[in-house]
Amino acid sequence: MATPADAPTYFRKGFGLKTEVQADLASDYDGRLVDFLRANDYELTAGDVTIKLAREFGFCYGVERAVEYAYQARRKFPDRRIFLVGEIIHNPHVNARLREMGIEILMPGAEGFDFSGVRADDVVIMPAFGVTIGDFEALRTIGCILVDTTCGSVLNVWKRVESYARDGFTALIHGKYYHEETRATASQVRKYPGGQYIVVRNMDEAKLVCGYIEGTVSAATILERFRDAVSPGFDPAQHLQRIGVANQTTMLARESLAIGEEVGATIARVRGDAARAADFRTFDTICSATQERQDAVTELLREPLDVMVVIGGFNSSNTISLAALCGERVPTYHIDSATGIDPDAKTVHFRRVGIHHEEADRAGWLPDGPVRVGITAGASTPNNKIGETVARILATRGVVANV
Repeated sequence: MATPADAPTYFRKGFGLKTEVQADLASDYDGRLVDFLRANDYELTAGDVTIKLAREFGFCYGVERAVEYAYQARRKFPDRRIFLVGEIIHNPHVNARLREMGIEILMPGAEGFDFSGVRADDVVIMPAFGVTIGDFEALRTIGCILVDTTCGSVLNVWKRVESYARDGFTALIHGKYYHEETRATASQVRKYPGGQYIVVRNMDEAKLVCGYIEGTVSAATILERFRDAVSPGFDPAQHLQRIGVANQTTMLARESLAIGEEVGATIARVRGDAARAADFRTFDTICSATQERQDAVTELLREPLDVMVVIGGFNSSNTISLAALCGERVPTYHIDSATGIDPDAKTVHFRRVGIHHEEADRAGWLPDGPVRVGITAGASTPNNKIGETVARILATRGVVANV
């Protein structure tokens, strides 16, 4: 069915079908055990196992909105082909459910996304991470119906990066250069001629940039280390004079703030406070949901815990950040779903904290005797998967939660 010539083809506020899809969303993602934990001061004791749940966890508003809009799109266009530009969020269960609904997830290749199979009468969903300017322009050229679920917190960062490019500042982005959100954010500099960016993964990489500003690191070192993480034609001599700091919203907030402070302090040391005031800008765009979940797990870690379980996709940046916080204080297991815990074998399959893309299996991961287990979950983890994890932890000790 072709779209009438005068019909809208871009939707950012859903289709007014919130009520119609609520039952499906509740069936697919709500969790009875999580409801019980909330009602009981986020604690459950069964047998010799005590479960402590962080007070902020799981689906954030931006994720809920993105998933809901995908369900609305399927309800609005039951007979049309629907594509999703990459995963809508980084959660295997949610993305598998969308595939079951007949939504085809396009995954990027070496040259990015291939939209050659998309037709004007198709529906294309843009994920919570957003898409690059180039991908957006390509889809608009096709003329297909676009459902934009980009998170509002991400849009705030885009506005900041766009303002940097407009005013002649290079955007220094704390993030992972290969992450969908960071690629989309970095692309915002294209809105202005000469816009530039550099992406730093952590404080160590930020200090390399600071070293260049101080004259202790060469331009060749910068270009080699960041060859995949800078804008085309990046010239350190020219493009590290005026810097504006931004971030991928799901990074560790404290590190983003520290990187901003380090870069600003370096400019002040080398060129004076006046240069810092004129040639440096920082940001106030840390995602509130990311901050709340990090604050809540920090608070939970003040309690005596024997082990932490962090639930979320292995490619979920905000989940990785939560696991990193937990791993500083207590043995921590980052699992991508409840099935990572095998009660019969008493094993756990997990992503190693702080080790890129390395997974492992461990037997006897729950200590003997009375045990206190802390739990949190990334912003893309639905409540039912959190509840299933609780049940599997208890079952590992032969306990059934009668709630």
